Amino acid sequence: MKKRSKLLFALFIILHIAGFLTSIRAIMDVRTSQGAIAWAISLNTFPSISLPAYWILGNSKFSGYVTARKAEVVEAQPIMRQLMDDFIKYGLREEENTPRALLIQRLAKMPFTKGNTAKLLIDGEETFDAIFKGIESAKKYILVQYYILKEDKLGIKLQNALIKKAQEGVICLVIYDEVGSSLSKKYREAFENAGIRIYAFNTRQGKGNRFQINFRNHRKIVIADGEVAYVGGLNVGNEYLGLDPQMSPWRDTHVEVRGPVVQAVQLSFAEDWYWASKEAMPQLNWSPKQVPGGKVTALSLPTGPADKFETATLFFLDMINAAEKRFWLASPYFVPDEQIVSALQSAALKGVDVRVIIPRNPDNILVGLSAYSYLPELERAGVKVYKYNEGFMHQKVVLVDDDTSAIGTANFDNRSFRLNFEITMAMRDKDFGKQVEKMLLDDLSRSTRVSAAVYTQSHFLFRLAVSVSRLMAPLQ
Repeated sequence: MKKRSKLLFALFIILHIAGFLTSIRAIMDVRTSQGAIAWAISLNTFPSISLPAYWILGNSKFSGYVTARKAEVVEAQPIMRQLMDDFIKYGLREEENTPRALLIQRLAKMPFTKGNTAKLLIDGEETFDAIFKGIESAKKYILVQYYILKEDKLGIKLQNALIKKAQEGVICLVIYDEVGSSLSKKYREAFENAGIRIYAFNTRQGKGNRFQINFRNHRKIVIADGEVAYVGGLNVGNEYLGLDPQMSPWRDTHVEVRGPVVQAVQLSFAEDWYWASKEAMPQLNWSPKQVPGGKVTALSLPTGPADKFETATLFFLDMINAAEKRFWLASPYFVPDEQIVSALQSAALKGVDVRVIIPRNPDNILVGLSAYSYLPELERAGVKVYKYNEGFMHQKVVLVDDDTSAIGTANFDNRSFRLNFEITMAMRDKDFGKQVEKMLLDDLSRSTRVSAAVYTQSHFLFRLAVSVSRLMAPLQ
């Protein structure tokens, strides 16, 4: 009995020493003070639970992807040189390269290009009608990437559409996220038997990533022949068509782009493909062409934990700070860090119309609770927060002033800003901006403004749950 007690005591001491040493690493490595504090407290208080959690979830740096990216780029250097020359040809004039434009282009490692078109795709039916038309139109190749790919009615329809094109001789490549998608062997083999190459984006490969399951590839991309690309919030699953009674109607937004920016989206896919498959890409269309009459200036911004900078944070901070008339945001997950909160407050205090739309019925209870904690500080500055009343809102849309919009896969939370691989289309055009404004005004008409009193005057236990959820935000 005494021997057992000594062993338990020794284990207790070892766990707390390991927890303390790991908390030092967390303080040094975690990118936000809030996250560092949360990990330090949990590691020193409950090391038996927090130690394995930290080694699985705590790392915010993704190893190996940059090396793989460099290897892929070296193999394709002649293509890259020509591509960059073409991008510059279609890019901004010298006088248009303002400090703000330079910042975004340096973050994207790509220039803005002119001569694009952008078509707003609202909700699932319109989005997938457009995507299936794009797939059907392909003559040479189709590139497909999704975070969630399900074997349901929509997933089978996508599979059949790709198999049909593969039988016509069209090259089809598919990437899915290993965590977000649970595909059966039968479903994968149906692709492979048709000659379609399909790979999981596995974040556990590479040095230092073996135990990391906290990273996700959250991108949703479909490209046909390098001529048209589809990017936005919709994954492949019946619920995205509004067929899940608990989540219906499903509110989401995608965008269809044509023009030089398609090659920039294609480059993001190529980098992910090389990581997932370690195979060279087949010959693709790397010759960007402007669309006759295309008025949209656009940029594709891939972001992720392998970036040198906190690219997503810097991009959205710049969008907020640049707003002179309005900054409207629609996001299903709104758990901003201190920098974003301060920027939203500053914009509102300058007289900018700042509005945030979030779902009334979130699909993640911790994220939903966390959002309440921001109401008092945002309301004091004049930021208006609305809850979308119908079904579930999943779109990720930003409108700045009258002409600048962003549509993509990134949410306003720690996961999207620091842990997920995301992609955002930044577009500048007044006509397209009017379409986004009309869409968001319709969303606002279906929403109710939320007062801070909902939080401040609620029961103590609710406020405690909200505060704890916010403390855990960096871990969500």
